[in-house]
Amino acid sequence: MIHVYSKALDNKIAVNKILAHIKGPKKGPTIVFFGGIHGNETSGVFALKDALDSINPVHVHGTIYGIVGNFRALQLQQRFVDEDLNRLWTKDRITEIKNKTELNTEEKALLELLDILNTILENNKPPFYFIDLHSTSSKTLPFITINDALINRKFASQFPVPVVLGIEEYLNGPLLSYINELGYVSLGFESGQHDDLRAITNNIAFIYLSLVYSGSLEKKGIVKFKSYYEQLKTQAANMVNMFEVIYLHRIHPTDSFKMLNGFKSFQPVVKGTPLATSNSAEIKAAYSGIMFMPLYQQRGDDGFFIIKIINPFLLRLSIVLRRVKFDGLLVALPGVSWLNKKEGILQVNLKVAKYFAKSLFHLLGYRNRHLTPTHLRLNNRERVAKTAIYKKEKWY
Repeated sequence: MIHVYSKALDNKIAVNKILAHIKGPKKGPTIVFFGGIHGNETSGVFALKDALDSINPVHVHGTIYGIVGNFRALQLQQRFVDEDLNRLWTKDRITEIKNKTELNTEEKALLELLDILNTILENNKPPFYFIDLHSTSSKTLPFITINDALINRKFASQFPVPVVLGIEEYLNGPLLSYINELGYVSLGFESGQHDDLRAITNNIAFIYLSLVYSGSLEKKGIVKFKSYYEQLKTQAANMVNMFEVIYLHRIHPTDSFKMLNGFKSFQPVVKGTPLATSNSAEIKAAYSGIMFMPLYQQRGDDGFFIIKIINPFLLRLSIVLRRVKFDGLLVALPGVSWLNKKEGILQVNLKVAKYFAKSLFHLLGYRNRHLTPTHLRLNNRERVAKTAIYKKEKWY
């Protein structure tokens, strides 16, 4: 057990690693919430404590879990201690960590969470839902981030907030990408600025909506359901567009990066606009688009993203192409072959990769990218998605 402090509430609460485990008398899904994966993002922990403590198990369909992430970082009130816990969840890194004799703080936290995750999957019944609660260092509308699988899109589209997909193409090792590779619905919710009270209240609203939309609780059993919905709709300025990431400014360990003051997520930016300084050099917007998660904290490798709205026609087209597994034809193209068809992993020879439009691969669900000396490897979330276990859900 540890004590977690909220600057927004000026209050401390005591929590265990498994903050809540609620098993209802009726059949239903298994929904798992994570809070505090980053130690300076306490709003998810406080929201889970508030929301899940108030739930009467007799009304629950299935099972609900609330999991606390990085204990030591939460105690220190900083993003991480040794390295970012939300950048370690790749198969190679997990294997490496399992084989080590001496572990750092976040490696120990990963193994604890992995054990909890595996136990949940072994001892509970599908459908499974995984939701990771976060906040940002800048001002922002509340929004959802997802890996680009249709089951994630469908589930996320129920919420009255913008959805950003494709972030897995730019980040290596997030927890939700690992879970998505297992085939389950998984999404992240960014509730607001770290120490803003609304980051907590938005998370509470999102938790209740998630419980209803997943089938864990009935809407009629939540007196304030409509007000929770309207709260998120208002906080999101009635924006329900779907966006994709088109650019990330990465910060290298030796960089002295500083974001210029005044930027916030979902603010339009024009190509050439000064955005930050790095090692005394001015950083300008490489594209016109929409500012996303500018960094206003000391720790972090992601300076800022630029996103754009996805054309609804392309979203509809991608659904059709994925359902008929049109990606199977890609291997007829020169330099393209299956590395693992079952897991949806393509490899593209680097000599010809530059001739293929990135948008084509995006349409078919290939966003996660890994470079080798000779090939570009692309992972498809659609081919590993356990779509069948969600087809009978109301939202599907």
